[in-house]
Amino acid sequence: MTSTILTRTEDGVRVISYNRPERHNAIDDEMGDAFREAFASAVEDQSVRAILLRGEGKSFCSGRDVSVLGHRARDESDFDFVRRAQDGRLAIQDCPKPIVAALKGGVIGGGCEGALCADIRVADSTLKMALPEINFGLLPDTGGTQLLTALVGLGRAKYMILSGDRIDADTALSWGAVDFLVAPDELDTFALDMAKKLASKPPIALAMGKQMIDQMHGGAIRNGTRQELMAQTALFLTEDYKEARAAHREGRTPNYKGR
Repeated sequence: MTSTILTRTEDGVRVISYNRPERHNAIDDEMGDAFREAFASAVEDQSVRAILLRGEGKSFCSGRDVSVLGHRARDESDFDFVRRAQDGRLAIQDCPKPIVAALKGGVIGGGCEGALCADIRVADSTLKMALPEINFGLLPDTGGTQLLTALVGLGRAKYMILSGDRIDADTALSWGAVDFLVAPDELDTFALDMAKKLASKPPIALAMGKQMIDQMHGGAIRNGTRQELMAQTALFLTEDYKEARAAHREGRTPNYKGR
């Protein structure tokens, strides 16, 4: 069986690659567990000084696989499922090592939230970024509402989250959702070189510098992420969510009843 997560280390950089290219790296339970294990290993390994997140194939990560949307492999409650996912995302935010994300193609939903957790985002011109959860009667639930707002501001965050629309690479760059934009054939080299540059710096100073910068929004992001937990747990019980899933399954326009 092919691993859904690939890892390698080069010059102090742990490269973690999503590896379901046939599904645009959509995350199922197996892949989610493998990613958390790979990321924890990178954090614990003292020889690793920086982390690079990337995706095999045409996309970085298209988020939760819609074929398992609502599925609970551990027979757990919605609250426990979302909180466990949040714990994994907060662990990325708390990582003392710099994280670079190489973004291309679909950067959607949970994949977008994962990218927003990185310290530096490098995108190529194929990028399509979105938080489309509202189209399923839901909202981002692993920090997306908080991380995106800190980067692009209130109005733009509201537009993306409340419409579910995608933005392209040029828009993402001009809004501050990504930091660098390169041609597709330059993405992996540029992002890896960026990660290697960070990995060459003094590790304690790196960790302290990252922590000091994150202090500006860190407390609000963590608090807001836990508020996302409450909202999402409630939304899973709404008629809007049930109708959105039924409409998606049946290939029709949802008929929402309103409040």
